[in-house]
Formats: sequence, C-alpha cells, structure tokens
Amino acid sequence: MRGERLPPGQREAKGVPLRQISAIPKSDLNTWRLEVYGEVEKPMTSSFEDLKAKPSVVSLSDFHCVEGWSIVDNKWEGVPFKAVAEIVKPKGNAVYVTFECDDGYTTSLPLSELLEDNVLLAYKLNGKPLPSERGGPLRLIIPIKYAYKSPKWIRKIKFTSKQELGYWESRGYSNTADAWKEERHTK
Repeated sequence: MRGERLPPGQREAKGVPLRQISAIPKSDLNTWRLEVYGEVEKPMTSSFEDLKAKPSVVSLSDFHCVEGWSIVDNKWEGVPFKAVAEIVKPKGNAVYVTFECDDGYTTSLPLSELLEDNVLLAYKLNGKPLPSERGGPLRLIIPIKYAYKSPKWIRKIKFTSKQELGYWESRGYSNTADAWKEERHTK
C-alpha cells in the first residue's frame, strides 16, 4: 500500500550501501557517448554535454534494494526518459527497452513503464554530479522498481519488440521487480 513510506519488507538503510557486478567503470566525459537505437525512427548518439543541455527535471524519490534496504529522499536530476523517447520516436512495435551498461550489466523494462513522469536518466544526485560509484555519469531511476531495474553507467538504450532478460533476471530475479508488491524473485 502506497500510504506507507517504505514498501513491504524494506528497512531504511544506515549509510549508503554500494552494489555492482564488477569493478566501477571510469568514464571520460569528453569522449563519453550515449547511443539510443533499435526500433526507433530517429536513432541518436549524444555526448554528455548534449544530454545535459536537454530540459531537465529534479525528482525526489526513495531507492529500494532487493536485499531489503531503502535510501529515502534522494534528489535526482536528469532528463525524463519520455523526453528521449519523444526525440527518437519509437516505432509501433517497440514495446520494451534494454539498457546496456559500461560494466556489462543489462536490464530491460516495458516502454510503457519508462514513460511515467518520475522516470529519469539521472546525472545528478542531491545537487552534485552523480559520482561514478553511484552510476555516474548516467543511470536510470525508476522509483517503483527494485534498484536492479535502475541500471548504472548506461551507455546504450535499445528499443525492442521483445523483452530481453537482463543480468539479474536471467539469474532468477523478478523481471517485473515491483518493490510495492515484493516481486523479488521468480516463482
């Protein structure tokens, strides 16, 4: 139930835990590029500066890990995902989106969920550039989902007609990952 502060089975974290599947990648913002491709009419490649020049929003949300901890009141800043979708114009058969990251991590989500107002491609956290250990220069934030659906170090965004299982989903974690429904693992 959404009236509660934290989803069922979650507790507020003390400190700020870090999780990733391998070493934290380093990015050179002068050469960094975001590629958006797949089932779109207008594929795009964007530099970090070009991305930051797009209209941005600030969003306050909580962050929930599948391990049971949450970090409350995160102030994210970035480009709404739906603004990027409007630029690339998904084709009619584009129903899913796969995120490919610098560390080899992948995850995918239904396009319809990514078009919600609070879904961001974030490059700032609490008023400062997103540090690399938190996913900088760019990560997805989708607050209703467990954090493994908010990938760090995004480098490519691929629109697809079929859903591709990501790193954790192919290892038995829930593909829907709704924190409010405790969708942690496949049944």
